Amino acid sequence: MSETSKNLSIPIAHALDPRLSQVLEYWLGAEFPDNASALTRQQLWFTKSETTDEEIRKLFGGLLQEALMGKLDGEALEQPLGMLAVLIVLDQFTRNAYRGTAKSFAGDERALALARKAIDLGWDTDESIPTVARIFMYLPLEHSEDLLMQEHSVVAFEQLHQEAPPELREFFATTLDYAIRHREVIAQFGRFPHRNAMLGRESTASERDYLSKPGAGF
Repeated sequence: MSETSKNLSIPIAHALDPRLSQVLEYWLGAEFPDNASALTRQQLWFTKSETTDEEIRKLFGGLLQEALMGKLDGEALEQPLGMLAVLIVLDQFTRNAYRGTAKSFAGDERALALARKAIDLGWDTDESIPTVARIFMYLPLEHSEDLLMQEHSVVAFEQLHQEAPPELREFFATTLDYAIRHREVIAQFGRFPHRNAMLGRESTASERDYLSKPGAGF
């Protein structure tokens, strides 16, 4: 564990499994639930880095395996913060730890089911969840290859943007744009073509044309 990770603390999350508290500390910053602190972690979230991938494998590899086997179900999923932490593990850490392989999507089905449950319960807007962190309750919808889930994703990100305070408006404009772009791909192809090679799927001619263009995929 890095010295940075050792020194972080989340008073609000004392009731959580300490490993889930560490997830929130690592992913959302030392001053969680402060939005400004969370925004300092954007490079961690959105920039491809083998260093970050390796750190996540080292710090959270065991926890990730437990999550994929359903061993974090139970008390962890009975409160908004626990749900948020498990969603980060299933939907985000998988993409880092198993980047470029089919296993990077291994948590998607479970993450989608949990995200829908959290949203149905209103936990995405619970006072314990900082506004910026709400994106991690919505990203499982955005990662789905189901068009209806994509529609729900865009609605969720639109609401975030509309409700955002001035200092967060630009950030949520960007997340909304990404949600719209994901929906457009699913509306056109019914799946994410950039996943085909990893999942052993044969690309259609139109998908190959799409993938040949600069900036294709996510």
